[in-house]
Amino acid sequence: MRILDMKRMIQPTLLLVTLAFAVAPFVTPPFMGYDPGIFPVRIERPSVQPAGYAFAIWGLIYLWLIIHAAFGLIKRRDDPAFTKPALPLAIAVALGTVWLAIALAAPIPATLVIIAMAVLAIYAYVIANPDQDRWLLAAPLAIFAGWLTAAAAVSTGVILAGHGVFSDTAAALIMLLVVLAVAITVQVKRPKMPIYGATVTWAIVGIVVSNWGLNPTVAYAALAGAVVMAGATVVKLLR
Repeated sequence: MRILDMKRMIQPTLLLVTLAFAVAPFVTPPFMGYDPGIFPVRIERPSVQPAGYAFAIWGLIYLWLIIHAAFGLIKRRDDPAFTKPALPLAIAVALGTVWLAIALAAPIPATLVIIAMAVLAIYAYVIANPDQDRWLLAAPLAIFAGWLTAAAAVSTGVILAGHGVFSDTAAALIMLLVVLAVAITVQVKRPKMPIYGATVTWAIVGIVVSNWGLNPTVAYAALAGAVVMAGATVVKLLR
């Protein structure tokens, strides 16, 4: 009986933490990227970081996750298709609620947190039913997981370059390869849902834009990566 009660609390909890997640940016100072001054190697504009406009996707992510959680609670309260991914998603979202506060002061812990968020979000997406209520179940998880796949790599790349493990350009190129390896693997597992691949492509195009005319090596590599990611998404969808 207790286990059943706990399962029934997952979806209300998911809605609450999702709402808190969406409100968090309004109650914490704006995050404009890690402060270059706190790293041993000062890099004013990390090449791995997308252009600022790319982060506008968060508005859609917040809205879609809220709709997903509300629909799951109101219309699919005891549906296994919604309860199955709810726990890992709720943990990822809860971590996201405190991530901004951590990132402002501690880049390395913030990177570990966003990697954990990405792993949990990808897991929630992969175990979600891709056919049932696809635009209210799989799609919002796909966009969240897709952006976090890229964001975790971006944060890691900034840390690696900022601590001198790799040069700025090398860190960007390595993380680009990591993103493509992870994202294509996930897209292959869920070929019917192009939102994940499209979101990762969006993030990579943001890297192209931020480096165009400034770091041609990263710009052209990211452009090739965006083409590969978009191509893999379309090919798997058509098949």
